[in-house]
Amino acid sequence: MKILDKLNIDTDNIKLYEKAFTHTSYANENNVESYERLEYLGDAVLELIMSEYLYKNTECEEGEMTKLRAHYVCENALYEYSIRLGLNEELLLGHGEEESGGKFRKAIVADIFEAFLGAMYLDKGLEFAKNYIYKYIIPLIESKEIDFFDDYKSVLQELVQTDKRSLEYIVVNEEGPSHNKTFTVEVKVDGILYGKGTAHSKKEAEQEAAKDALKKSASL
Repeated sequence: MKILDKLNIDTDNIKLYEKAFTHTSYANENNVESYERLEYLGDAVLELIMSEYLYKNTECEEGEMTKLRAHYVCENALYEYSIRLGLNEELLLGHGEEESGGKFRKAIVADIFEAFLGAMYLDKGLEFAKNYIYKYIIPLIESKEIDFFDDYKSVLQELVQTDKRSLEYIVVNEEGPSHNKTFTVEVKVDGILYGKGTAHSKKEAEQEAAKDALKKSASL
């Protein structure tokens, strides 16, 4: 696997890493196991490593550390980690998922980061997994290259509520097949258009619209 060579991971358990990139669509078509169990494990490993990092490298109270950790392990963040490392290029997808752009679907690409970490933990142990995170992920966090925030709607809601103004999200376009729909949402404040967002789910499109509106927050 190219990703193992790229990250200098020497293993005798190549099947474990292949499983980490096996989406359910491919698993169902080929009667093999998907990455879901590894994702579950990797989620716990990542939370432990991030918790220790924040404890040792910040003076934050418990609540603030919890918030920071949530930002660093949210779907947006995991997606960015995977894309930057090229993990999505190793994805094994069913025919339909492949054709509909699954290698760049946020939920899938985020999942494989945790699955890959879970495989690494089983193969190499916690210290190796920790070194991997510190080498490739912590620099992204400390350089602030990635926007880790993912709840723009709440911020916009608070901003608008201060002046008791109305806030409305409207789906203005919906297209594509049922398994790969694209939604475009507009957000209006007191009936005035402030932002627009497009994504593969209404929820994500609303977040993108709120993010767009916040860029213009000076006029809100």
